[in-house]
Order: sequence, then C-alpha cells, then structure tokens
Amino acid sequence: MTTGSGTVLVVEDEESIADVLAIALRYHRFEVMTAGTVRDALSLAERTLPIDAALLDVMLPDGDGRALGRELRARHPDLALVFLTARDAPAEIVGALGFGDDYITKPFDVDVVVARLTAVLRRTRPADVLPQRPPLRYGDLELDETTYSVRRAGRTVELTPTEYALLRFLVRNGGRIVPKDQLLRHVWQYEHTPPESTVVETYISYLRRKLDALGPPVITTRRGVGYGLA
Repeated sequence: MTTGSGTVLVVEDEESIADVLAIALRYHRFEVMTAGTVRDALSLAERTLPIDAALLDVMLPDGDGRALGRELRARHPDLALVFLTARDAPAEIVGALGFGDDYITKPFDVDVVVARLTAVLRRTRPADVLPQRPPLRYGDLELDETTYSVRRAGRTVELTPTEYALLRFLVRNGGRIVPKDQLLRHVWQYEHTPPESTVVETYISYLRRKLDALGPPVITTRRGVGYGLA
C-alpha cells in the first residue's frame, strides 16, 4: 500500500466522484477535505493549515476550478495543484499546466489519480526536515536547495514547483543533453512515456520565457533528442 502523508483538498461537485476519491486517498493515509463549490473550498482553505495538495474539478457550480487554483496558490504558495476535468482539448491542458502540476481527464482510474498525486508531492514537497545544502550553480543560475528558490544574475525567478523540478534536473546534468524520456521519468515520474505527451515541451517554453527575460537564452534544444543548458 502507498503510504501517503499530508492534507488533500478535493473540490468536486459530483458527490459520487468526491466520495470515491476521498475513500481512496484516506485508504492511502492522506487527510482529506471535500468541497463541492468554490465558496466552500475557499472557506476550508482559510480554516485549515497546511494544505499540501488540491484536486480541483475545472467546472464548478459557482466558478472555474482554474481560477480557484490560482487563488489557493496565492494563499498557499507551496500547494500542489492537480486538475480533474472532462475537457481534453490541448489548449485547455496547456492553460491549466501553466500554473498547475498535473491535469487528469475524466473518466479516470482512481488508483491512477492517487499515484499521480503522490508523484506530484514527491517532486514538489520538501521533506519535513531538510539539511542545509549548498546551492546548485550553473553559469549565472543559482538554485537554493533548502528554500527551493531560483536566482539568475542575482535576480529572483518565480517558478512553479514543477518548473523548479525541471530546471533542477537540467542543472544537475550540467551541459549534457537530457533525452525527453528521461525528463518524463525523473521529473514527472512517468514509468512509461506517453507517446503523445507534450508536457516537456510546454514546461521548457515556460522556463525559457522566465529565464530569458533576465539574460541570454540558457536552454538548448537537440531536435529529436532532448534539452540541456547552454
């Protein structure tokens, strides 16, 4: 059995789905709170600290789950966000992944949801007690492994947890080109590479936009192979 830890907020207006998710998460030893509306979710988030992750339906009776995700992230900067939705258009997925950590389409296997949530928490949440570690450096990039913050040329770069995990893996590999399948395996914890997945390309574009605003291009592409640092 997976040994989970932490508190998960499930926001889903279909009670049957919310109940199944809550039962599965509790079985895997997560603390679970459920809400069916944006209003109830914000109320729970206000009263409960800390929240480690949120499973959010995109279409809610009183609002948009993506807007709710932004509000929750503003209140809980380290919160992991996983969206659940029947919408599977590429534009919808890319838009949600711009600030979320994963996107799961309905209908879904509840065990897959639990596994992917656990994977997101593994890569985004620091351990309860972290030893003081020296920063990772590459060129003018500096990654603080204790505070999970990034600076380029002395200026702070605001990254989501997944963007940080991707950049950290590239920095740890120095100037080597890292194949796409290795990035999917080590950053996203995918055991089998989805052939149609564009999540790596999407997050590389997010990193480039943020890093290139502070200096010359730092991420290189080897077409058909993968990515590395210049």
